[in-house]
Amino acid sequence: MWKTSFVVLQLLLLGSSVSFIVVDGLRRDEYPPHFVFGASTSAYQVEGAADEDGRKPSIWDSFAHAGNANMYEGNGDIACDQYHKYKEDVELMAKMGLDAYRFSISWSRLIPDGKGPINQKGLQYYNNLINELISHGIQPHVTLYHWDLPQTLEDEYGGWINQKIVRDFTAYADVCFREFGDRVKHWTTVNEGNVFAQGGYDIGFLPPQHCSSPSIFNCSKGNSSTEPYLVTHNMLLAHASAARLYRNKYQDKQHGFIGFNLLTYGFVPLTNTSEDIIAAQRAQDFFLGWYLNPLIFGDYPEIMKKNVGSRLPTFTKSESNLLKGSMGFLGINFYFSFYVKDNPKTLNIKDRDYLADMAVELTAYTTNDTATEEFPIVPWTLQGLVDSLKNIYGDFPIYIHENGMQTHRNSSLEDWKRVNYLNEYIGSVLDMLRNGHDIRGYFVWSFMDVFELLGGFETTYGLYYIDLKDPTLRRQPKLSSLWYSNFLNNRTMDPMVAIQMEKNSPLLINNNNKNNSLLRNAI
Repeated sequence: MWKTSFVVLQLLLLGSSVSFIVVDGLRRDEYPPHFVFGASTSAYQVEGAADEDGRKPSIWDSFAHAGNANMYEGNGDIACDQYHKYKEDVELMAKMGLDAYRFSISWSRLIPDGKGPINQKGLQYYNNLINELISHGIQPHVTLYHWDLPQTLEDEYGGWINQKIVRDFTAYADVCFREFGDRVKHWTTVNEGNVFAQGGYDIGFLPPQHCSSPSIFNCSKGNSSTEPYLVTHNMLLAHASAARLYRNKYQDKQHGFIGFNLLTYGFVPLTNTSEDIIAAQRAQDFFLGWYLNPLIFGDYPEIMKKNVGSRLPTFTKSESNLLKGSMGFLGINFYFSFYVKDNPKTLNIKDRDYLADMAVELTAYTTNDTATEEFPIVPWTLQGLVDSLKNIYGDFPIYIHENGMQTHRNSSLEDWKRVNYLNEYIGSVLDMLRNGHDIRGYFVWSFMDVFELLGGFETTYGLYYIDLKDPTLRRQPKLSSLWYSNFLNNRTMDPMVAIQMEKNSPLLINNNNKNNSLLRNAI
């Protein structure tokens, strides 16, 4: 496993305290010149201004205001208020040294009813944000759909379970390509389509909270046996339709790229038995092949056809041809891995859902030093996944769109474990590049603490801490932001090179915690 070390020094000067962070070993200039480093967010999680300037509710607004499936409290009405503070945020990105910022467009801010008139205030906001990024030398990487379908379309015809969505999504994409495509070169149609279909239409812990009864999430509607497959089918067709539109109408002038994004995992057989080895491949087919097989080969994996049967929609020949080659790059989000055990008994369940169709048991992959709320640092599982994708689907461009570690909101700003996590995974990307993989960029999730879908404001991934008790929502750099900035600015050649933190800024969220200190031994 790729390893490197980093050293921290704290200097006490007369009259003031100034802290420094230095890194030894990992160098930005070891990566190809075209390789981009960035950070990610999404519209509902950062923008706020939920009912301002013509924006209308999305299914995520409705989900949050209905109680987030009783998992946590809060909503994105204000979030990080990036709608009003985008200039401040872009300045922080520039000072950090980001090459790119990945964000999403709120469909219901740009086209409030999902179709029809454009909201000029929403159009102006995204033009302003994109222009601000470019003026600071930062590439905008734009996601068209990050789980926030306009509520109007959900109410009118059921949203993603209805094939009418293909037409409306394509029209929405057309507006975005036309209005922003002269400056945006990297488009992702859908974020984590696989998780949106599973969580929103099978299990019911994501918007729009569809699932069959009985369920611990008390869904008011849905059919877990069929809807995940319908939603995926329509997302794939919507992506392919938007990609064809871009190729035919815009690409010759705009020279951009259209990709799709999936949440990925490493799948590790629980034992070395043939049953568990085959089960691990089956899990990958259900989680990833579900999308990649149609996008590369034009049809679903054979094991899905066998296990799902007539509940799995079919593609016409023209749809299959439309899908093949429609993915200019794959965006992968990666956080952790699973042990996989064969479990054929679930195939005997009446009215099986997506998870039962997979016929496996999944257990979170952990290590001896993994704390309860932390992700294990196992970059070799990411490397194994990327190797597997290349072996099955061939060579295609990849962007690591999200990678990061969660902590509790009340943790210290000295997020050493996040620094270690990022250091290991960024280092593993260099190994993958040297092994011939076509990886084009790496984005940290997230640029700042956002309204997290699985934890609201209770869990955080940000490089910047957002003080929710401060009316200005002050952004405070964490240790990880300083480490990332140091790396991005090539201040890693000499272990004594340092960057200065904001003078007299508090290092801790809880300043009474005497166990937190920057003065630590080198890792």
